[in-house]
Amino acid sequence: MSETVVITGASAGIGRAAARLFGARGAGVALLARGQVGLEAAAGEVESAGGRALPIPTDVADFSQVEAAAERVENALGPIDVWVNVAFTSVFAPFTEIEPAEFRRVTEVSYLGFVHGTRVALDRMKPRDRGTIVQVGSALGFRSIPLQSAYCGAKHAINGFTESVRTELMHDRSHVRITVVQMPAVNTPQFSWVLSRLPRHPQPVPPIYQPEVAGQAIVFAADHPQRKQYWVGGSTAATILGNKIAPGVLDRYLGRTGYKSQQTSEPVGPDRPHNLWEPLDGEGGRDYGAHGVFDQRSHSRSMELVVSHHARMASMVAAMVGGAGLVAKVLASRNDGR
Repeated sequence: MSETVVITGASAGIGRAAARLFGARGAGVALLARGQVGLEAAAGEVESAGGRALPIPTDVADFSQVEAAAERVENALGPIDVWVNVAFTSVFAPFTEIEPAEFRRVTEVSYLGFVHGTRVALDRMKPRDRGTIVQVGSALGFRSIPLQSAYCGAKHAINGFTESVRTELMHDRSHVRITVVQMPAVNTPQFSWVLSRLPRHPQPVPPIYQPEVAGQAIVFAADHPQRKQYWVGGSTAATILGNKIAPGVLDRYLGRTGYKSQQTSEPVGPDRPHNLWEPLDGEGGRDYGAHGVFDQRSHSRSMELVVSHHARMASMVAAMVGGAGLVAKVLASRNDGR
C-alpha cells in the first residue's frame, strides 16, 4: 500500500517541488494551499509523475480548515504517514513599516500554520504510534536579517516549538518522529508575490538554490527522520555556525549589506499585487509553478545536502564551511573600515 503524504503550501515553490517527488514514488499526496489554480496544476504534476493527488483549498491559519482537510485526507487516501509543513507568507519592509495586522497575518500563517498542521498530524499519528512530521525551516530561523522581521520571527518560533514537541514525544516513548529541514535561499515565486514596500524587486540573498533541491531534502528527511534537523546548502551551514561564533560581526555585516542584497535593480511600484490576504493564483488567476524568476542564477545541486546524509561527515564539512564563511565576513568588515 502506498504512503499518504500531506503537504501544506503545495501550490507553488518548495511544497510543489516536494509534491512532485513524492508523487514520483507512487504516494498519495494531499495538496493544501489557498490558490485553486496552483493546486489544480500541482495535482496534475503529481499524477503525471505516478502518484495520486488530492487538492484541498486550505488556509493553514485557520485550525478548523486544517482539521477538516486532515479528515478528508484520511477518508480519501488512508492514514497519514508523512505531514510536511511548508506554507508561509511574508512582508518585505522595515519593521516600523509593517502594520500590526500584517505582522499578525504572517505569524498566523508562517508559525501558527505549522502549529496547526503539527497538531492535527499528531492527533492521528500518536494513537497509531507511527508517522513523520517534516518542518520546513530556514537558516533565517537561526540568524535573522533586516527587512524580514515577521518571517524571521516565525522561523525562530518553529525551531523552539518543534524542539519542545520532540522532547514530549521522547518522554512518551513515541515512535512518531519530527524533524526540521533548514533551507537556504530558494528560487520560488514568493519574491514576485510577497507584500513588499521596498523600492526595488525583492530577491533571495545568493547563493540561490532551485526548489527541487529543497524538495529532495524534504523527501530524504521524511525517510530518515531520526536526525533532529538537516541543513541544505553551504550558505545555511555558514550562516548557522557563523552566528554561533560571532553574531556581532554578522549584525554589522547585515546592517551594511542586508538592504541592498535583498533587492534587484528593477524598480517596483507600491501597488504591486501580493498574496498576504488572498492568493494571487485564485480562481481566474495564473499558475506560478515551483520556480521563481531567478532560474539563471540558481543552483540545481547542493553538496551540503549530499554530505548531510552522513552525520559525521556533515559535521566536519559544516564546521569548515562555517569557518570559511565567518572569515570572509570578518575580512569584508575590515575592508569596509569597520
